[in-house]
Amino acid sequence: MNTQSTINSQLGSARRALRGNLVAIGFFSGIVNLLMLTGPIFMLQIYDRVLTSQNINTLVALSALMAGLYLFMGLIDAARSRVLVATGHRFEQRLTATAFNATLSAPKPGQTPGYASSAIRDVEQIRSFLSSPGATALFDLPWIPVYLGLVFALHFWLGMVGIVGAVVLLAIAVSTDLIVRASTRVQAEHSSKRTRLAEAGRRNAELVRAMGMQGHLTGAWQGLNDRYLAASARSANTVNLSSSITKTFRLALQSAILAVAAYLAINNLISAGSMIAASSIMSRGLQPIETLVGGWRGLVGAQRAWRQLRSGLSNESSSDRISLPKMARSLTVDGVVAVPPGTNTPVLKNVAFNLEAGEALAVVGPTGGGKSSLARTLVASWSAVKGSVCLDGVPIDQYRPEELGPQIGFLPQDVELFDGTIAQNIARFDPEAKDEAVIAAAKAAGVHELVSGLKEGYGAEVGERGAALSGGQRQRIALARALYGNPFLVVLDEPNSNLDTEGEAALNHAILAAKARGAIVVVIAHRASVLGAVDKILVIEEGRSVDFGPRAEVMNRMRNRNQEAVRPTRPAANGFGPSISGNIRSSVGTAAPAANG
Repeated sequence: MNTQSTINSQLGSARRALRGNLVAIGFFSGIVNLLMLTGPIFMLQIYDRVLTSQNINTLVALSALMAGLYLFMGLIDAARSRVLVATGHRFEQRLTATAFNATLSAPKPGQTPGYASSAIRDVEQIRSFLSSPGATALFDLPWIPVYLGLVFALHFWLGMVGIVGAVVLLAIAVSTDLIVRASTRVQAEHSSKRTRLAEAGRRNAELVRAMGMQGHLTGAWQGLNDRYLAASARSANTVNLSSSITKTFRLALQSAILAVAAYLAINNLISAGSMIAASSIMSRGLQPIETLVGGWRGLVGAQRAWRQLRSGLSNESSSDRISLPKMARSLTVDGVVAVPPGTNTPVLKNVAFNLEAGEALAVVGPTGGGKSSLARTLVASWSAVKGSVCLDGVPIDQYRPEELGPQIGFLPQDVELFDGTIAQNIARFDPEAKDEAVIAAAKAAGVHELVSGLKEGYGAEVGERGAALSGGQRQRIALARALYGNPFLVVLDEPNSNLDTEGEAALNHAILAAKARGAIVVVIAHRASVLGAVDKILVIEEGRSVDFGPRAEVMNRMRNRNQEAVRPTRPAANGFGPSISGNIRSSVGTAAPAANG
């Protein structure tokens, strides 16, 4: 089963689960539309029977029957509305977890960042439409031919007037659709951009205020918001104009039907009751079109949301993947080419290397060379557009996410904790996490004493993004999170950027301990202090692997190529800077020996 058929199956499953609700809504709609004929039939009887017979008892009986039918219709219509609301909420309940997972997914190469994050809004938009009068009008539309047929039954020319009116109203609806869809698409694009800008500003509010960027960002957001409002206004004005035209035309059509019917009645071709009934039937029959045009933005938005769900969730299902054994032997990177989300320019170009269990690799190179991109690709945050990342010979994208995640530890360059306790963050918010496993991960990262010294210990709240902790504390707790559960592949992106001497010693000890238990460790390094704990070095420049091998051999080649790099007062010729090149000799001499060093 391919991925697209899987997501179609997911959405199809949601539709099937709601099939009973939809059948009930259709049944209720049929009853409501039949009972809507109560008024025309009552008027037909009043004009053609009561007025001619002057019978009060008949009038009372018809009035009582009419009241009972209207009461019943009101109850059925209310039940239909309740079922529609329940259908929308049930739809959201079935897809909300999948939609949330989409916000955490790896974007496809070339896909706009944050595209999948609209999945939650898409589900909400469909639920909102299902609870609106527009959805009710959709179930009433199939009854238009029935109403037209009844008008034809009264007289042919009355039916022809009704046909012409229905065609005109449908033409207005189609014109509205063409204009609104274009405006809605532009509106959605600007809405997404302004939301991303606002969220980025909120996340970096301290930097924005400190550097005087608030006015500039406000101006940029205002520009996006103005374009969003302009598109929204075009869409709203189109719908409002079409709705006004539709309403006016329907009322004029009702009068036209009445006029034609009066002409026919004068010529004794129909009765006076038929004249009133025809006008009433056509008014009711064409009312769903008017309702639908008035809510056309909701309909277009729901259709757009459905299409985006089909494509935006297409990489969320893993039901077509089999359960694979736990990885324990090797990591093989073969000719990997990677493209950041939202662009089409490769940042990794034919990168290749391999590691065995118990080995540690340091990835070094100039800033912007592709080191962090490699880290993201190794942990499947990004997908390789060419080549493969294999664990124990199995491509990483063949693992089920729920099985892959516990076997990978990742410390990103931009450390971010989640609002919760220290224990929750270390345990990756696993509700079934055992205290022993949390403490073991903290000890492996050398942070147990630090946490125990806090007033509330492991129960201390870290605040949003870990704001209650220092940069070094966040980094060490994030390292404990990466080591939680003894993962096989541990990828650390600049893990010592905020660490002091004690923290760097704990980091080196954690790397050596992970190697000792058979894990593979990949460290993105800008500082030389971690090099003593690794076995191999990979040099990346401009997205390409320019050197790879045992630590000592690669470092000798680096020194031979860049003699000037050992001078701490001058920039390194290889672009690594004095933090690595200038201190390599001393750090290697004092750090713990590597397995093959």
